[in-house]
Amino acid sequence: MKGQHLFPSVILIGFGLYFFLSSLDIHFSFPIFTWPTMLIIIGLAFIFHAYRGKSYESIIPGILFTGLGIHFHLTSYWNIHFDHIGVIILFVALGYLLQYQKTKAGLFYGVLFLILALLQLFYDRLFQWLGSIESTVAELHSFWPVILVLSGIYIFFFKRK
Repeated sequence: MKGQHLFPSVILIGFGLYFFLSSLDIHFSFPIFTWPTMLIIIGLAFIFHAYRGKSYESIIPGILFTGLGIHFHLTSYWNIHFDHIGVIILFVALGYLLQYQKTKAGLFYGVLFLILALLQLFYDRLFQWLGSIESTVAELHSFWPVILVLSGIYIFFFKRK
């Protein structure tokens, strides 16, 4: 229950500043008054709560919300075509790795999600690089969802500490 006041206070300050700046009718070259900005505000509140309030379980949602807000801002402003699922998994991996830095727990999941994200984001380049074994890897790709589900079931039921 440490620092329970931090999260709502940062949310209120962030949203207050958001609405105050939007009422001033200031025009930026970058569209800042959109819903991804709300995700960034929520994510920053989680991150502030995690680090300032020493509630490190808030790191993962903080990184996820902030990262997705930045991602959606960048994809709307520039013509970037990353797979959204791969980006979400990448932010979850980053969250676990940052949480590991503070709690020394979650390194396995951070590395696992990082590998999954890199495979998802760079799938086409991986096929080009592998070249000769492309047909074998293509067959594995059809089993990808089954592998993910079985891995999740294994971790859920059998990987206990």
